[in-house]
Amino acid sequence: MRRGIRGALATALVAGLALAATACGGGGGNGSSAGGELSGTVTFWDTSNDAEKATYRKLAEGFQKEHPKVHVKYVNVPFGDANAKFKNAAGGGAGAPDVMRTDVAWVADFASLGYLAPLDGTPALDKTADYLPQAVSSTRFNGKTYAAPQVIDTLALFYNKKLLKDAGVPVPRTFAELAAAAPKIKEKTGATALYLRGDDPYWFLPYLYGEGGDMVDAHSKSIKIDNAAGVRAFRTIKSLVDSKAAVTDASDGQENQLKALKDGTVAMAVDGPWDIEGARAGKAFQDKSNLGVAPVPGGSIAQGSPQGGWDLSVYAGSKNLPAAYAFVRYMSSAKVQQETTDKLSLLPTRTSVYQVPAAKRNEMVRFFKPAVDGAVQRPWIAQGNSLFEPVKVQMNKVLTGAATPEQAARATGDAYRKLLKDYK
Repeated sequence: MRRGIRGALATALVAGLALAATACGGGGGNGSSAGGELSGTVTFWDTSNDAEKATYRKLAEGFQKEHPKVHVKYVNVPFGDANAKFKNAAGGGAGAPDVMRTDVAWVADFASLGYLAPLDGTPALDKTADYLPQAVSSTRFNGKTYAAPQVIDTLALFYNKKLLKDAGVPVPRTFAELAAAAPKIKEKTGATALYLRGDDPYWFLPYLYGEGGDMVDAHSKSIKIDNAAGVRAFRTIKSLVDSKAAVTDASDGQENQLKALKDGTVAMAVDGPWDIEGARAGKAFQDKSNLGVAPVPGGSIAQGSPQGGWDLSVYAGSKNLPAAYAFVRYMSSAKVQQETTDKLSLLPTRTSVYQVPAAKRNEMVRFFKPAVDGAVQRPWIAQGNSLFEPVKVQMNKVLTGAATPEQAARATGDAYRKLLKDYK
C-alpha cells in the first residue's frame, strides 16, 4: 500500500480495456442464469504495480474457470489515478467497475459517499474469523463492512547488505544512527546512505511516529500533527537531506527510489513488500540474498511504521452484484492469497496462510509479519486519505527551504482543522 498514498506509479492504462470499462459501466448481465449459475461480466479495476499486475490479472481471470459463464474484464489502473478515477465514475453514474482493489485509506471515504455496497450478509465475506483483526479494521465504516481484506503491509528499511558490509557499518536502528553512518558509507562505497521519499506523505509517517507523534486522534477528535513531535519530524527529514545523508526529489519518488536502490547508488530506502520483486530485478541484487530488510529506523522517542494494504470493494451501482460478491470472495480467499504470497511475497490477511509451509519459509513474510503486527493503525475515517495532501505540501516546503519545520507543522494543523470541522 499499499497501499495511504503510495506515490503515482508510472504504469499506463491498458487503453482498450480502460475504454471498454468506461463504456460498459459496472458489469453487465443479470448475474445468474435460470439455474442459479453466475453469468455476465465483472469489471475489475486492479491497482497493482508493474511487478505485480501480471500475477493479479492471471488470478482474476482464473475466476472464469470456476464460473465459465462469467467474463472478467480486467483493467490495470495506475495507483496515482485510481482514487479520482473511481470517484468520477461512481459520482457520474457511469464507468465505475464492479470490483476495485481499494487502498485501505479509501474505503471509509468511498463508503461515506455512498459509492460502496455493504458486504455484511453477502457471499463476498467468507470465513471472516480467519482474517487478521487489524486487517478487518480498515474495511468498516459506521458499523458496516464495505470491503474484504486482501493484502496487508507496512514500511521497512530495505538495505544493500554488501554496501553496508563494505562500509563497515551495522544496520541503523535510528535515523540518528543512519545520519552518523552516512559519511562512512559515502567514503567507502560512493553510495548515498538513504533515498528519502520527499514526494509522498505516507513515507513521512515513520518520522512522525518516531518522534512520538501522530496526524490526529480520532477518539478524542484532536489534531496532533502541529505539536512538538510534528516539528521534530519535519526537522529530521530536512536534516537528513541537508547533511547529504539522504537524497530526495519532489516527484517520481516511487520510480527514482527503486532505481537508486536497484542500481546501488543508495545503500538504503524505506519501502514496502510491494517493491520486493522490483528491487530484486536490479543489478545490485542479482544475488537476491543481498537485499536485506529491517525495521524502519526510530526517531528520538519511538519506532513506528504505518499499517497499509489493499481491500476488495464492490461498487454500489454494480449491475451484476451476485457475480461481484462471488469475485470478491474468490480474490480474498486463502487459496488466492497463498498464490500472491508465493509469487510476490505479499502479506496475506488470512491467518491460515501463514501456516502454509511455503509462507513459513518465505524470508520476507517472516520479517514483515511481526512488522505488520506492530504497525500503527491510522484513523479509518472518511477524511483519512485527505490528511495526506497538507503533509505533502509542507514536506516540499521544508525540503526546499520555503518553510521552517515549525511553520510546516503549524500550517498542516491549520489545514486539518479546515478538513475536520469538529476536531480541535
